[in-house]
Amino acid sequence: MFLHSVVMKGAGFLTSEDRQTLLELARDGLAEHRLARRANALILLDRGMSCAEVAQVLLLDDDTIRRWRDLFARDGVDGLAGFHFGGRQPFLSVEQQARLHAWVGTQLPRSTREVGTWIEAQFGVMFESRSGLIKLLHRLGFEHRKPEAMACKMDPHQQRRFIDHYNALLNHLSPDETVMFIDAVHPVYGAEPVGC
Repeated sequence: MFLHSVVMKGAGFLTSEDRQTLLELARDGLAEHRLARRANALILLDRGMSCAEVAQVLLLDDDTIRRWRDLFARDGVDGLAGFHFGGRQPFLSVEQQARLHAWVGTQLPRSTREVGTWIEAQFGVMFESRSGLIKLLHRLGFEHRKPEAMACKMDPHQQRRFIDHYNALLNHLSPDETVMFIDAVHPVYGAEPVGC
């Protein structure tokens, strides 16, 4: 858990790391709606809007925005995930976080679901939301980056020469001859890259 001693007066109180985490939560269509609203409110406050202005934009009362601001000042980004009736996201001890860091670094899980399952099996701690796991992984220095699919980079002149040679071969085959291609590689069409 991060404890903040931030005095939040005016714009620019967020660290770049907190700002990035809050932006991701606010833009994440899968994040819990209440958490995304809290993140959005803090971003607007950081940009210089008053509590009253943020409340007007988000159709809330300014006391709610002040409470969220105070919650962030006390507990940081982690504090925003706490809801009174359900409690906040569970926290892992320093030792558990070190074990998780080592496991993620060696296993490269493909989803937060896989990470959550491992945490529950190892430590008996269950995360209720994907956003809580994402925040935990960000705190541990991990980030998800989806690789870009790249088309094969063949030489167009070499391809043209092959096609010309292949057409010439087909035009000079006798009636009892055929051309067959044998390849040990079977390309998969429509495959999508995944991030680890």
